[in-house]
Amino acid sequence: MHRWAQYRRATGRRGEQWAVDHLERSGMRVVDRNWRNHAGELDIVAREGPVLVVAEVKTRTSVDHGHPAEAVDIAKRRRLHALARAWARQHRVRAARIRVDVIAILAIGGRVFVSHERGVDR
Repeated sequence: MHRWAQYRRATGRRGEQWAVDHLERSGMRVVDRNWRNHAGELDIVAREGPVLVVAEVKTRTSVDHGHPAEAVDIAKRRRLHALARAWARQHRVRAARIRVDVIAILAIGGRVFVSHERGVDR
C-alpha cells in the first residue's frame, strides 16, 4: 500500500477512536463500528436512550480543503439514514427514532478538536 494511503487510513482509525471516546464520554453506548453492506458503511452505531444514532466520522489534519463536516453532503446524509435503517433491520433493533450525526475531528499540531453535529439528517 502506498505510504499516503497508509497515513490516511491510520488517521481515519485514530479519528474514529477519538469519536468513540467522545460519544462514550457524552453518555452514549457504542453498539457497532465499521458496519458494511452492499450500499455502504456506517462508521459508528450508538444508542442514546431510545434513539439509534449513526455517526459519520471525518478526520482531517488541516483545514486546507475546508472543515471536515463539509465533506458530508445531503446525499451522503440520506444514504447514512438508509444504512441506519438497514442496520436496524439486520440486527432486529427497534428504535423510537434514528438520528444521523457527524463528528468532525481536526488533529492539528498535536491537539485534537472534536465537533459533534447532532441530527444532520434533517
